[in-house]
Amino acid sequence: MSKIFDNSSDQAVDLSNLGTIIRERREALGLTQSRLAQLSGLSRQTLVGLEAGALSDLGFNRVAQVLAVLGLDLDPPSQAARARKRGLWMAAKNASVSYVHEVPPDTLGHALVSGSVPKGYAAHLTHLLDEAPVPLVVMAVEEAAANEGVAPKAVWRNVAKLARSLAVHRHSLWT
Repeated sequence: MSKIFDNSSDQAVDLSNLGTIIRERREALGLTQSRLAQLSGLSRQTLVGLEAGALSDLGFNRVAQVLAVLGLDLDPPSQAARARKRGLWMAAKNASVSYVHEVPPDTLGHALVSGSVPKGYAAHLTHLLDEAPVPLVVMAVEEAAANEGVAPKAVWRNVAKLARSLAVHRHSLWT
């Protein structure tokens, strides 16, 4: 059984258990295996093997990429740290970094959920989808979905719609 050693707790984490946690979290976020593989820079085949517990070895950095996108920590993998962060606020700040007027977090959340670009904020959304770290966008999608009471999967469809309508450079990442 493949294990990853976690120095902070002096315990080994079994890859098959980690795969189950990753699959459950991916599904909770409404992400497909293909989308998560793309967002984390892995092949879909590698992600399928990880989720199935079929991999005999996988480097720490590759596992860390997937965990970061999903907002999971390694000791043991949990969402505790992400729950303390304000994803929409952080994403709104990131999207507004080059602009005089900031996009309010609730406006950003509504845009992600609806797939509609609010008047005056097209540049902000373009910046977010082109420049923001992927884990930050994932966190914003998760928080927006929770705030609006919709499934994250529906929000991802609207993120893809935004990426197409704004013609962002990283559109293939979101569609």
